[in-house]
Amino acid sequence: MRNERYRQEREELKELLAQYDNLRAGRSNSFIEQEGFERLVEYFDEKDKFEDALTVCEYAINQYPNTAALLILKANLLIVTKKYKDALELLDEAEKIDISDSNLYILKTDAFLALDMQLKAAEVLEVAIENFEGDEKVDLLFELCDVYDDYENFEKVFDCLILILKQDPANEEALYKICFWTDFTGRNEESITLHKQIIEEQPFNELAWFNLGAAYQGIKLHEKALDAYEYVVAINEKFENAYRNMGDAHLRLRQYKLAIESLEKVLELTMPEPVLYEAIGHCYDRLENFAQARFYYKKASHMDTEDNRLHYRIACTYMNEAAWGSAIKCLNTALRTQLMQPDYNLALGQCYMQMNNIDEALTCFGNVVRIRPKNINGWTELLKCLLHADFFTEGIEYAQFAYEQTDGKTVFLFYKSMFLFANGQSKEAALQLENAMAENPKLIKKFIQLDPRILKHRQVVEIIARYKKKGNR
Repeated sequence: MRNERYRQEREELKELLAQYDNLRAGRSNSFIEQEGFERLVEYFDEKDKFEDALTVCEYAINQYPNTAALLILKANLLIVTKKYKDALELLDEAEKIDISDSNLYILKTDAFLALDMQLKAAEVLEVAIENFEGDEKVDLLFELCDVYDDYENFEKVFDCLILILKQDPANEEALYKICFWTDFTGRNEESITLHKQIIEEQPFNELAWFNLGAAYQGIKLHEKALDAYEYVVAINEKFENAYRNMGDAHLRLRQYKLAIESLEKVLELTMPEPVLYEAIGHCYDRLENFAQARFYYKKASHMDTEDNRLHYRIACTYMNEAAWGSAIKCLNTALRTQLMQPDYNLALGQCYMQMNNIDEALTCFGNVVRIRPKNINGWTELLKCLLHADFFTEGIEYAQFAYEQTDGKTVFLFYKSMFLFANGQSKEAALQLENAMAENPKLIKKFIQLDPRILKHRQVVEIIARYKKKGNR
């Protein structure tokens, strides 16, 4: 049956082409219906023979003057052949004849956009939209969305999508798009109101429930978001993105076991991705199940061999288990292409320090403070390492340097005092401790934690007691 219809259409086209040849040759009985001309234009257009298609349009317009549909057809071909101004002139003529064809305004928009006249394109559509209803109005609103997107008026894109969904609440294209633009513009409250209205009319609209959940997530109402996603998966148990977002919401709420369940559901429904394995690994990390965390980080790493962060994450699981040698191997792998990455160097320095490899540890911490001279962590680890190695003179110098580089962080006055005491310079050490306590006495706990034996110094005990009395007044 299908083959028969195809043969019939082919014979009709063959006959139509013969009629067109007769018309061009000026033979008698060469009259062609308007629909026939339109079919010929379509034929030549499909074969990218645009000049032939334009010639057909000329014959058609001569035979059927003042026919808006043919003028619009020719204008479309002029736009394809980049004759935008000629196309606009024709479309103006067509508009005088018939304003009811929405394609007229879509083509005008295309021509104005091609001429880089976005505001004019938007103006055409804004006026035209008022004259249409139903599907045609929706089509024009989608066109207007694209125009606003083209000249980066993103708030107006969102406004158009709201108008579309008020016209057609079940429009899937608009529902998909508004989810993205809600997140992009941050207009979550408006999205919540809109989707609640849609759900009242269409309680089984899974996309509306999903968008409601996404909007709640956008304002960090994760529990409400989860409620919305539960409705999504109740309607469609294979809605993969709902499970993905549920995993994220559970993560934000630190519900790591539930997050793992949601993310594993995603893995059942879609192809594995490194980001999914990494997220599951992160959950196990937070649950202090470091072996399982490492298992999933390694899965992610096998899929994305260029992501050095995954080697760093694997190393951290080993560090949490005090497996310093294994951690060092992973960190060295991570550092192959990012030799001076500060976080990796900091972790590597901590590992070397635990293994009492002071020289390597100092090299790593030195890299960190060179890259991030204002970061406290690098300096504190460097100073702890110097203290551990009994490099007291160097410690005094670096504590002062750290204080200057970090714009006077008080903690480094405490460090300097500690090194001075350790170096036997008790008088100057006590003076530094006085200065530090005057700036921030609460940091005394960190000072004592560096080396609790410091409390054997009478001056230290007296200074602490004096400030404690001040605090109790």
